[in-house]
Amino acid sequence: MDFNGHTKSGVYLLQDGHQELFNVRLHLAKDILTLQEQDVICVSGEPFYSSERTVTIRRQTIGGFGLSIKGGAEHNIPVVISKISKEQKAELSGLLFIGDGILQVQVLRNAGEEVTLTVSFLKKTPAFLKLPLCEDCTCLPSDQSSGTSSPLCDSGLHLNYHPNNTDTLSCSSWPTSPGLRWEKRWVDLRLIPLLHSRLSQYVPGSDVCRKNAFQVIAVDGVCSGVIQLPSADDCLDWLQAIAANISALTKHNVKKINRNFPVNQQIIYMGWVEEKEQDCVQDRMYAPKFLALRGSSLFKFSAPPVTTWDWTRAERSFTVYEIMCKILKDSDLLDQRKHCFSLQTECGEDLFFSVELDSELLVWEKAFQMSTFLEVERMQCKTYACIMESHLMGLTIDFGMGFVCFDAASKAVLWRYKFSQLKGSSDDGKSKIKFLFQNQDTKLIEAKELEFSNLFAVLHCIHSFFAAKVACLDPLFVGSQGAATASVTPAPTVAPVSCTATSGKIKYTT
Repeated sequence: MDFNGHTKSGVYLLQDGHQELFNVRLHLAKDILTLQEQDVICVSGEPFYSSERTVTIRRQTIGGFGLSIKGGAEHNIPVVISKISKEQKAELSGLLFIGDGILQVQVLRNAGEEVTLTVSFLKKTPAFLKLPLCEDCTCLPSDQSSGTSSPLCDSGLHLNYHPNNTDTLSCSSWPTSPGLRWEKRWVDLRLIPLLHSRLSQYVPGSDVCRKNAFQVIAVDGVCSGVIQLPSADDCLDWLQAIAANISALTKHNVKKINRNFPVNQQIIYMGWVEEKEQDCVQDRMYAPKFLALRGSSLFKFSAPPVTTWDWTRAERSFTVYEIMCKILKDSDLLDQRKHCFSLQTECGEDLFFSVELDSELLVWEKAFQMSTFLEVERMQCKTYACIMESHLMGLTIDFGMGFVCFDAASKAVLWRYKFSQLKGSSDDGKSKIKFLFQNQDTKLIEAKELEFSNLFAVLHCIHSFFAAKVACLDPLFVGSQGAATASVTPAPTVAPVSCTATSGKIKYTT
C-alpha cells in the first residue's frame, strides 16, 4: 500500500458484552486494529501433560473428587479445572492440573462414584483463571496480594518452577517440570481489519452517544467491544486516527476498483453512515448503511459491494443530479445525533443520515458536490416532458444555453432564457412550477408556468445545473475538481458534448 497511516498504542478499558470492564491494549496499524488482553501463558518447555490424558478417579466420602470446575457452553468458554484440593483424589492421581480442559466425562458405576475424565492442558489459560501477577511474574498467595484473588492464588500456587521451593503450601495442583516457565503477557484478543470497518460512538440503533467510548465493527461483523477512554480528547484522538486509516484504505481500494470501470462509471465516494428509520421504534431509530457515489448514481447498500454483481443488488439507487443534499445545522437536527445530512429524492421523500465525525461529513459533502458537477459536465443537458397551456412540451436544461422550451411534436422552440435571466421561481409542491425570467431587451419579468409529472426531479436537476455553473466560476473548486478527476481515474476528463451532437438527444428547430 502506498500510504503510511496512523499508528497508536495504549492501555484502556473494554466492555465486552455483559462482562465487567477489564484492561486491554490497543494497537493501531495502517490496516488493522489489534486488541490484546493480559493472560498467563506457558512461555518455555513442553510438559508431558500437553497432550490428551484419560484419568479415572473415585469419589471420597469427604471432599468428593477434590476438584472444582468453571466454564461451559452457556458461558461460551471451555469447561476447565479451576481448583484442586490438597490431598484429595484429583491431586493424588498426579495427572490432573488447574488449567486442564475437560474434553469428555464418562460415569462408570454406582451413580457417579467413579468417573473417567479425558482432559488436555490449555497452554493459554482462560480469562477466569488469570492471576494477579507481580512484575516479576511470581504469583503471591491471596493474603499477600493487593486484595485481588483467584482460585490459583487461593491455593498458594507458584507459576514458575523452583526445584528448591520450600513453601509449605502445595504446588502440585499446577503443572510443573524443570524448564517450564509461565509469564503474564499481552496476547491477541481480537483483530479488526480496518478496510470497510465502521466506527460507532452511539448505543446501537439509538441517538444516545456513549461518554468517551466507541466501538469498531469489522465488515464481517466482528466487534471490538466498547472501548472506554479516560477523556473526551483521548476518545476524539483515537476516533480521528482510526477514521483516517479507514479513509486511506478506502481510497486505495477505490483506486484499484476504478481501473475496471469506464470513465463515466467511476467511484467518487464509499463509506458507512447511519440512516434514520422511517418507521422507527424507540430501541431501533438508526440502522447502518453503506453509501457509494458511482457515475451518475448514489447507491445505498446494507453491506459494502465487493463484486460487480453486488452493485446490482443495492437496496436503493438515485440519480445524483435529481436528488438534493442538505447539511443539517444544529437547529435542524432531529435528535441527539450530530454530523447529519438529509437527502430529498426525486419523489420528494426525505432521508436522514448521520456520520461519526465532522471530518467525515465534510468528505461526504465535497464528494456529493463533485459527483454532481462531474455528471452535469458530462451530460451537458437534460430534457423533461411537460405541459404548458394544455399542450405537450419539452423543457431542456442546457449547461451552455440555459432553459429551452419547445413543442414536443414539431420540436419548434417557443422560448429560451439564460440561467442569469431566471430571477425567481415557485412551485405548488405537486406538479407545477412558475418561472420568472427577465427579458434582456425590455427588462420586464415574464412568467412561464409548466406542469411536470416528476416535479422534484426537475427542481433538483435545475439546482444541480445552477450549482455546477457556480462551481465553474470558483477557481478553488475547479482546481480541486481537476485533482479529484485525476485521482479517480487516469483517463482524461470527458470533453463537453452539445445537445445537438449527442445521440438520443432532442434536436431543436427554430
